[in-house]
Parts: sequence; structure tokens; C-alpha cells
Amino acid sequence: MPRYEFRCRECTATGRASTFEVDRPMSAASDPAACPEGHADTVKLLSTVALGGRARGGGAPMMAPAGGGGGCCGGGCGCG
Repeated sequence: MPRYEFRCRECTATGRASTFEVDRPMSAASDPAACPEGHADTVKLLSTVALGGRARGGGAPMMAPAGGGGGCCGGGCGCG
């Protein structure tokens, strides 16, 4: 189930911890969420996800091929 991060404006104004997370289905992603202190003035934060990994065998991190590669006019097809 996805986790969404929110910020409480009232807690921010009073110097308390202002961010909190809520687990909910994607169908409820845009629903409002009250903070743990009970305040309703919250905003959903834009989260970015960075994923990394290693190739099988513990080699170098997985990366896109060098040279632009792939796709028409992306450097790999020779049409440009």
C-alpha cells in the first residue's frame, strides 16, 4: 500500500514536528488527512523516489548505456 507524506501548517507555525505519513490505497491518494495532533490544515507533499540496485553478481550499479542509445533520433538508430 502506498505511503503519502503530509505537512501540517498549524504544527509548522508552532514549531512542532510538522510532517507525517499516511498509508492508504491509491484510490484515496487525494483525500485530505488530519495530522496526529488533530489539525485539518494539511497539505500533501510531492515525494520523489530514487531507486538503485546492483547487477546480478554484485557488479557495478545498474546504469543506462553510455552514448545516448536507443530510440529514433536518440543516438542509436543512425537515422539522424
